[in-house]
Amino acid sequence: MAARSALLFALLVAALSFTATAAGDAPFIVAHKKVALSRPKPGVERLAVSLDLYNQGSATAYDVAITDDSWPKEAFELVSGEVSKTLERLDPGATASHVFVLETKAQGRFQGSPAVIKYRVPTKAVLQEAFSTPILALDILAERPPVKKFEWAKKLVAKYGALVSVVSFVAAFIYLVASPSKSGGAKAGKKRR
Repeated sequence: MAARSALLFALLVAALSFTATAAGDAPFIVAHKKVALSRPKPGVERLAVSLDLYNQGSATAYDVAITDDSWPKEAFELVSGEVSKTLERLDPGATASHVFVLETKAQGRFQGSPAVIKYRVPTKAVLQEAFSTPILALDILAERPPVKKFEWAKKLVAKYGALVSVVSFVAAFIYLVASPSKSGGAKAGKKRR
């Protein structure tokens, strides 16, 4: 009886280790979607969409198809690139990027959905599917207050600027008075000879 339970336990451990090995020997695609907004001219906003893929798994993903068709054609126009791309393979630890640019002239709020990544694994007949990270809601052509760069520096200069300049002038004057003149030292050396 003890031999039978030991054999059953050994078979169970072997089956679990085989399952863990089989599950660990697969591609694992991580995708990050980013959008950068810019205004080339008034009334027009451009969206640079980038999808960064990373194969975090231990096997190669084949026929990787990236599709990001969450941009409605009535609100967005494709300026450069394509909304979909196919890669032949994505090796373990490898990265790939896909970038396209959209332009819009319609004002409003837009919430995009994640991009879809489909890939083939040689050990499975069904295509595997992954999703990118979603993007935050975008306010297209929204009124934005001007960016206040170096506001802290302006406040410091306004508050302490006069004091800093006076202290700088006094320090420079003291340095000039206290430091020996090279020309005077050279003349004294010649007179001694």
